[in-house]
Amino acid sequence: MAKTSVHEFKEKGKGLSGEQQADRGALALMGLVVLTWGMSWVVMKAMTVYIGPVDLIAARYAVAFVFLWLVLLLKGGHLRPTPWKLSLGVAIFQTTGFQLLSQFSLQVGGAGKMVALAYTMPIWILLLSWPMLGQRPQKRHVMGMVPAILGLMFLIAPWEGMGGILGSVLATLSGVSWALGAIYSKQLFERHRVELLNATVWQCFLGIVIVLPLSFLIPQRPIVMEWQMFSGVLYLGIIATGVGWLLWMAVVSRVSATLAGMSSLGVPALTVLLAWLILDEWPTRLELLGTGLILLGLFVVNWPTRSRRKA
Repeated sequence: MAKTSVHEFKEKGKGLSGEQQADRGALALMGLVVLTWGMSWVVMKAMTVYIGPVDLIAARYAVAFVFLWLVLLLKGGHLRPTPWKLSLGVAIFQTTGFQLLSQFSLQVGGAGKMVALAYTMPIWILLLSWPMLGQRPQKRHVMGMVPAILGLMFLIAPWEGMGGILGSVLATLSGVSWALGAIYSKQLFERHRVELLNATVWQCFLGIVIVLPLSFLIPQRPIVMEWQMFSGVLYLGIIATGVGWLLWMAVVSRVSATLAGMSSLGVPALTVLLAWLILDEWPTRLELLGTGLILLGLFVVNWPTRSRRKA
């Protein structure tokens, strides 16, 4: 009996260790997403003087598609079609809708405040995950959402104008669109056996198919053929889109859509700091307070999980 108990204890310990490694892996991936996308918003804002918003998105997806397709070939994989209905839903709302609305919002608003509005996405995920995924918000999600929402409000500062009504509406709609795309991504991974890299390559391809015709239909500024434009497209295509969306879809496939959305709130906090350092967009005291409250919300969301693992 004693030997059996010890054996069972060891087996349980192995199970907890595996879960702990999985959780740590998801958090590490989310940290990389925050760093990658926090910088991407600053680059997107800087690119508004070199290339039109639709042209930029078409170019970044073309670069990302080639990059990820080569990675897929080097790994010995093949480009296999993914379930078309859910894949199209992800492409419309997350791959293209979110990017188009975000880029247009940056034409009229500052990077720090526009990203804050776009990252109301976790709020929409909380509202949509219950009816669409059957995921009821847990107590720690609600507790973490309170300071996070307050922090977002301080960053947005609607009483100060936020760069105009149009930019604010576009950025908020981009958050709604991204939330729908994240939920469709979660359904894609839960209902089908989809290879992560293959799915991401397909999303870049669908992004090109959807956006490229729009680049000929929507009037935009002429492309400025400078090294800043080319380097910006390469960063957004390879790092932000190729690597970033691959990491994001990996996170969504491993944790709940709600937790992934809440963790991504680190991006607007980092963007505010980077916009301050690089774009000379000086944050106000309220914006700094908002950044701190968002980080507090992240701590509240993630702390109970670590406590349960130690217990």
